[in-house]
Amino acid sequence: MSSAHQNLSLNKMVNASSLDHFSFTVITAEWNNRITFALEAGCVHTLKQNGAKDENIRILRVPGSWELISAARWATQLQKNGAVICIGAVIKGDTPHFEYICQGLTSGLAQLNAQQDIPVIYGVLTVNTMEQAEERCGGKHGNKGDEAAYTAIKMALLRQELHESSPHNS
Repeated sequence: MSSAHQNLSLNKMVNASSLDHFSFTVITAEWNNRITFALEAGCVHTLKQNGAKDENIRILRVPGSWELISAARWATQLQKNGAVICIGAVIKGDTPHFEYICQGLTSGLAQLNAQQDIPVIYGVLTVNTMEQAEERCGGKHGNKGDEAAYTAIKMALLRQELHESSPHNS
């Protein structure tokens, strides 16, 4: 989805009675940390603003966006509910490295989503320039970390709803 004409960070509040029993793991790539740490801050702020408790938010750091795949897999294996949120920023350079990282990262996280019972949220910027990244970590396009948190909350609540309405739970 293009965000050229959208700032989805505005006024996002989930109508959830309580998120205090959900666990959220935020995994942030340290590469391009001026961008990723701003995304992480937005993500954590939105989780708390919607009722997640401090003690239920785990923040992990990995060297780069590629390492998000392994860390997310480990986190999903240890977590019982909530979601895993992957935060990164891959900025295009002069070599094909950008395409390889973006394609592998997207495939890896998509595969995790298909195989695991815990939602894995793709909060990774894949942009052409540093200016585009800055616009998406608190600039004119909002903070995509906010949006990743919002998505995580919605998916955690959906998962809970489906588990509670399952005929196996009757």
